[in-house]
Amino acid sequence: MFNTMTITKAAGALIGSLLALLLLFWAGGALFHIGPSGHAEDGEVAQAYSIEVEDADGGAEEEPEEELDFAVLMESADATKGEKVFGKCKACHKLDGTDGTGPHLNGVVGRAVASVAGFNYSDAMVEHATEDPEWTPEALQAYLLNPKAEVPGTKMSFAGLPKPEDRADVIAYLAASE
Repeated sequence: MFNTMTITKAAGALIGSLLALLLLFWAGGALFHIGPSGHAEDGEVAQAYSIEVEDADGGAEEEPEEELDFAVLMESADATKGEKVFGKCKACHKLDGTDGTGPHLNGVVGRAVASVAGFNYSDAMVEHATEDPEWTPEALQAYLLNPKAEVPGTKMSFAGLPKPEDRADVIAYLAASE
């Protein structure tokens, strides 16, 4: 049934098809090049066209963000809103006195940093306790803004709460749930 000529024809057809496909890819790559087409003398990529855009602020210098008085913000904090925001924390922290992935947060406002007995704190958090020994509302708000920046090396993987109102509400909720 199969003889040498049949196998030679099949191999020739397969190799010829692959060669034709390779040549098509090579020709297509030459016609439709993807990537930078050329470089200017200073190393910048040459653009086919450029669009001039004026600054949105008309060239004025940026005004620095005004500092919020956190004590004033804490006076207007709403613990019920804080309970909703605390939903982001519930995955790791509990308020029933038991530890989860993170330590329990019962009585955290005014508590010593890294002081929950039996919880294995990171070395960075234990060191932070020597620098800032108590979880005051101000210390909590700084930590909740960006935990990784406030305590580099902390095990807490939460990115933080960017809104100052959310931080104040959560701190008010934690203070009320003691």
